[in-house]
Amino acid sequence: MGKVFVFVNQKGGVGKTTSAINIGAYIAVGGKKVLLVDFDSQGNMSSGVGVSKKKPTIYELLAGQSTIDETIKHSGVKNLDVISASIDLSGAAIELVDQENREYFLKNALAPVREKYDYILIDCPPSLGILTLNGLAAADAVLVPMQCEYFALEGITLLLQTVKKVQESINKNLVIGGIFFTMYDSRTRLAQDVVMQVKSYFKDVVFNTIIPRNVRLSEAPSHGEPICVYDPNCVGAKSYQRLAEEVISRG
Repeated sequence: MGKVFVFVNQKGGVGKTTSAINIGAYIAVGGKKVLLVDFDSQGNMSSGVGVSKKKPTIYELLAGQSTIDETIKHSGVKNLDVISASIDLSGAAIELVDQENREYFLKNALAPVREKYDYILIDCPPSLGILTLNGLAAADAVLVPMQCEYFALEGITLLLQTVKKVQESINKNLVIGGIFFTMYDSRTRLAQDVVMQVKSYFKDVVFNTIIPRNVRLSEAPSHGEPICVYDPNCVGAKSYQRLAEEVISRG
């Protein structure tokens, strides 16, 4: 059965979608079958790998209007498939609120293909609402991207409290797969201090690889390509390749 990772951070702009795309792409390049699940109505994961947001998307799948095989789309990277999202998903968030077992819609939708993929990576919206709860319920492990700034420290505490509540009530098998730093600027004292504080507190939960600020990483999504295709020799690409290897090594 494939391993399911969910990328979560209630703060936007921390590199969550970029990380999900590029970690997934490098795992796929390494020969593993990977499914990216865009579970954010902005659909940035979909466009970031050049996949259409046209129907059927994750919304149609959840609404029972398409099967999962009809919903899965192929990216330009070998072994890398995608379930895309569109603005329609914002409507699903409203519709799920009053549904029975509303936290498990995504888990149930993905169940038929868990045997087909080695890794399923879910990108959630920057919030701790019903869509993110669905992602946490469907996952085996949480991956937390963290920007090196002061308020990120407060945010990570709130996020981990939410994860603990999910572990107690919705998904008892959920674990923290790891925390990793993004947009790191070694020239600033604050970035260095944040890394030191988080590592001292969370210890082995923190990945060794740190993703630096890199222009090429910012450019790649506008071309609909993961960094391993857009510019595999840049420092951002090499960093994500190492991080993907760490994710695999942790199981």
